[in-house]
Amino acid sequence: MDKILEGLVSSDHSIPVKKAIVKKVVEAAEKEVTEEQCQALFTLTTRLILLGEDAFQKQIGFQVLEAYARYHRPEFERFFNKDFVLSLLQQGYGQLDRKDPAVIDYIHCCLRLLISCPSVLEIFGVIQVEVLRMVCERPEPVLCARLSTLLSDFLQCIPRDKSGVLFCQQLVRTISYFHCFANQERELREYVGQVTKVSTLLQNIWKTEPATLLPSLQEVFAIISSTDPSFDPSIALASLVQHIPVQMITVLIKSLTTDQNVRDASMTKALCRMIDWLSWPLAHHVDTWVIALLKGLAAVQKFTILIDVTLLKIELVFSRLWYPIVRQGALAVLSHMLLSFQHSPEAFHLVVPHVVHLVQSLRTDGLPTSKAFLLQFTELIHCMMYQYSGFPDLYDHILEAIKDLTKPAEEKIKLVLNQSAWTSQSNSFASGLQRQAGKSETGKTGLVNLGNTCYMNSIIQTLFMATDFRRHVLSLNLNGSNTLMKKLQLLFAFLAHTQRAAYAPRNFLEASRPPWFNMGSQQDCSEYLRFLLDRLHEEEKTLQVLESAKPNISSLVDTSSNNTTGATSAEEQEESHLTAAEPKPDGRTLIERTFGGKLITGIRCMQCNCISKKEEPFTDLSLAFCPSAIPQESSQTQGPAEEPRVLCQGSVNGGSEVPEPGLAKAPASNVNFVPVTNEPPLSVPDLVNYFLAPEILDEDNAYFCEKCSSLQRAERTMKVVSAPEYLILTLLRFAYDAKCHIRRKILDNVTIPPLMRLPVHASSSPALCSSSTSSPLQVDSPDSSENLAKKLKPSQKDEEEEEKVRIDGVEEINRLGEMPVQSVPYVLSSVVMHSGVSSESGHYYSYGHNINGADGTQHPANHFTIKEETGSVQAECSLSTCSALSVPPEQSHKLPNSGREAKDWLLFNDSRVTFTSFQSVQNITNRFPKDTAYVLMYRKQEQPGQNLNGGLMANGMRLSAEPPLQKELLDAIIKDNKLYLQVESGGEKTDNT
Repeated sequence: MDKILEGLVSSDHSIPVKKAIVKKVVEAAEKEVTEEQCQALFTLTTRLILLGEDAFQKQIGFQVLEAYARYHRPEFERFFNKDFVLSLLQQGYGQLDRKDPAVIDYIHCCLRLLISCPSVLEIFGVIQVEVLRMVCERPEPVLCARLSTLLSDFLQCIPRDKSGVLFCQQLVRTISYFHCFANQERELREYVGQVTKVSTLLQNIWKTEPATLLPSLQEVFAIISSTDPSFDPSIALASLVQHIPVQMITVLIKSLTTDQNVRDASMTKALCRMIDWLSWPLAHHVDTWVIALLKGLAAVQKFTILIDVTLLKIELVFSRLWYPIVRQGALAVLSHMLLSFQHSPEAFHLVVPHVVHLVQSLRTDGLPTSKAFLLQFTELIHCMMYQYSGFPDLYDHILEAIKDLTKPAEEKIKLVLNQSAWTSQSNSFASGLQRQAGKSETGKTGLVNLGNTCYMNSIIQTLFMATDFRRHVLSLNLNGSNTLMKKLQLLFAFLAHTQRAAYAPRNFLEASRPPWFNMGSQQDCSEYLRFLLDRLHEEEKTLQVLESAKPNISSLVDTSSNNTTGATSAEEQEESHLTAAEPKPDGRTLIERTFGGKLITGIRCMQCNCISKKEEPFTDLSLAFCPSAIPQESSQTQGPAEEPRVLCQGSVNGGSEVPEPGLAKAPASNVNFVPVTNEPPLSVPDLVNYFLAPEILDEDNAYFCEKCSSLQRAERTMKVVSAPEYLILTLLRFAYDAKCHIRRKILDNVTIPPLMRLPVHASSSPALCSSSTSSPLQVDSPDSSENLAKKLKPSQKDEEEEEKVRIDGVEEINRLGEMPVQSVPYVLSSVVMHSGVSSESGHYYSYGHNINGADGTQHPANHFTIKEETGSVQAECSLSTCSALSVPPEQSHKLPNSGREAKDWLLFNDSRVTFTSFQSVQNITNRFPKDTAYVLMYRKQEQPGQNLNGGLMANGMRLSAEPPLQKELLDAIIKDNKLYLQVESGGEKTDNT
């Protein structure tokens, strides 16, 4: 029979003839044959199965072997014994290697034929030992899959007890060595199928032997937490996750995150590799495990790990969204990463460049699930743009791409943002320590956010962009000084000359932060600006007093000198800290000469017409909104002479990207108001005119007239009598509702003109009845400006009756006597934006006019054919009212801040500095409703033959070019630049102080 079979295999018969002969051979198995014939037949079929040249020979071998083993079981039992199995597993068969999958297939077939024989138990024992040895040798996926199939069919071959635990651990490690280098879909499917078989075996073992599960998981963690650079575990380990009971997640993660023996570097590696598992197509619950580990690390405040891993892996997670099979899990992880990483926009901004492409792909891929997924994805993007507002240059194209998709309600956005933020658990780390790339194309230097310090950064950049002020600060000779002005000078020098993309102003923050500002907390930028200017003013005043007390001191160095050497005598160095306090011809400080103006407040008793006046200095004007623009709960109508009693306006504590705790619990109406009106939008001149409009003092706010010796109805008016070189305007956007005890933000869009005129009145004679002397320099505060919100503007008819106007510089008569009025032109220099809907949170960023050219000169307003803006209540071309100026279209290209060129303006957002245009400044609130102008700075334009109020021009303060750096400043910058470049070349991080 064996000769027939051997001849059959090697003959030239056709396939049908061979199959017929094989059928007869198989039928002959029912007849009696000798033991020798059976042994020979078994040997022949084994050779055909293991060494056959083609699949047909192997098929013949399996058919004949199965037939004769069934009918001649004792003979087959003696042939397929433990020694033969051991030989196959340790030595192979003939030229066939022991690691060939065919060996496992042959043993698997024979075990099925021998399952009812007692001797199979001995074979099971041999296989238990050998499979443990085999997995320790890290078999390839195909062999491991065949072995797993065998063990899944014959659980008796799986090692037991301690050997079983070791087997599971070694099988896990074997999976970690699996790699697939195929590119064809068929090969990839085969690889995934092989891995699935191995992971299914482990699942079966864990079910039958629960004691093996925990050691297996410990082995998984040991593998993925390895910091060995030569070993990169396979993502095939992800196939195990779907078989781990979900209820074990909490216990295991807590055990891992609290284990003192687990180093941070190992935990970081483990988390990164688990995130890589999102690429595995068939693994379920990977996202659950990743999110659980992220939460576990947050619970034990391992924020450094969370920051590093998020920044390293978030782009990879985002890239998984392109693949439908793993899309949902990747979105879950991406959402948790972004929603928990709320101390900085850096993570979100890493994926921003890819958002539009993904949206376009989801719209066109034709998959039925893509539409629903797109809505989920865009909801997340809306939440992140809401959280990290203030980046219009980054978000514009995203808003355009998703403008037709449903936007989530504000309440839902707040709820989502408050769910997962681990940063809300600790404010102990600085939020601005971000990875810095090279300098932007603008060549300008950003400011690192040191932990909710955008309120300071926006103000510093605004002052830096005040060209005359910056140049004069840099020209001061302050060598040896330790004043706040010296620190500002050093900060300006670094912003102008450092090689860093962003400078960290730590020393200036410590020196300039108001005592009541808590470190790391959100603050109001306008309040900070007032405090800073007041400190600089008082400091210089003090130095002036000290200097005047030493009459024997020889004349000091001119504050405007361009001494670049810094070399002085010992006596000069001893007194050099007084240099900045040199008295000026008018005795005013630099702050007064740059930002100082004067107001005259007059009160006229409407009973006796007695007028009292008081002159007061100011460094900024706090502009209230008309009460009709302020959101109110009550819709009660107020009469024209009544005062709004419910709401008062003030400043905003901004500067944080982190929402106020519990903010989401308040109704949306408490923090958000979008006016619905058909009236044209307010403009900055409208608010200035409202500020200067007469106010009726009556009832509870009646005026005590000394002449009448009683409370009387009176009219209060304000006049600007001295125009500052830089006019600072603060828009009081937050109104306090005394009834509901909440602060509401006024989100009205305010038109910002690039040019405007401010009415300036010449000082008049002393008060007619009583007067108050001028007080020391002070600034408007939110408290003092609250009454401004109660102003009631007179009707246009009243104004016409009370004022006689002459255009083009003629004098004007008003109720305080004859006061010549000049209309002073101003050009916009900077705008600080507040992004947010709450008075207790938000973010600041600023726009600054980018002055080109070495001299930095700006075009005077009278170089153009100026025409007054129309369409507002004050558009009457009156010298006594503030008005916007426009330039005819044919001349607009001459105006540097007309916005026609993309590089006319700069957008400063902490570390980020980009080019923008004036159109972006004007349209920002229309595109981003919660981004509103808050602090504006206008620069006075001197006209030919004009010398207003002894301004900077009169004092020689309009420097025509950037002053050379003094030696002390130059040395500090050179030293820091060298350190920065050295560290950068070494690939390490460095941070200035």
